[in-house]
Amino acid sequence: MVKQQARSSPKAFYLILGAVAVVGAAFLYYLTQDRGAGAQAVTIDPNVPLPKAEGYLLGKPDAPVQVIEYADFECPVCAYFTTITEPDIRKRLVEPGTISFRYMHYHIPSHPNTWAASQAAACANEQGKFWEMHDAIYETQDRWAGTATRRPKPVLKDQAERIGLNVSQWESCFDSQKYQAQLMASQKDAEGRGVGGTPTFIIGKRMVGHNLSYDQFKAYVDSALAEASAAAPNDSAKKSG
Repeated sequence: MVKQQARSSPKAFYLILGAVAVVGAAFLYYLTQDRGAGAQAVTIDPNVPLPKAEGYLLGKPDAPVQVIEYADFECPVCAYFTTITEPDIRKRLVEPGTISFRYMHYHIPSHPNTWAASQAAACANEQGKFWEMHDAIYETQDRWAGTATRRPKPVLKDQAERIGLNVSQWESCFDSQKYQAQLMASQKDAEGRGVGGTPTFIIGKRMVGHNLSYDQFKAYVDSALAEASAAAPNDSAKKSG
């Protein structure tokens, strides 16, 4: 009797192992299929022209140096730049009128929740609070990003409430994906400029990839200011001629 159990136990072991493998495979399939639930981009009609890609402007439109940042809300390096470096840029360069700073969406395919975050920010802009939502989204990236959840909306909704939005209006906007065409226009604009990663900055005439410290950023601004000053007399001469 004991020998009979000993002979049958390997068979039972492999049956159990096979069952575990099947369950595990099913679980992995579930994760991959449901990974982006609540964060999928809608399909827009390709025959309808996209709107002009304008992004979101901070500072004076006629500032001597125009800066554009192409960024992905789910990008950790973008979050680092926004929380560590950008406050100095706003205070020391944007507020005095030296530069204008324009944020443009660029969505990296491996980031499943970035479209949802971009929609959240666009809907906040509808109520005049893009930059407040922009900051809140980056500050809470570890809570709503794809590595943390498959359903980012609850966290984003909490931020909408925290910054004082009309949450009902924001939620209606978010659920309808009202600004998908504008986000697609921004994406197309970035691709047309050859943007391949985030953050990418256009500072004057130069495009600079990856993260920048404040001093590095300021050095590019200074170069752009010098170039603008050198070009000014030539422009005046052309107008007078």
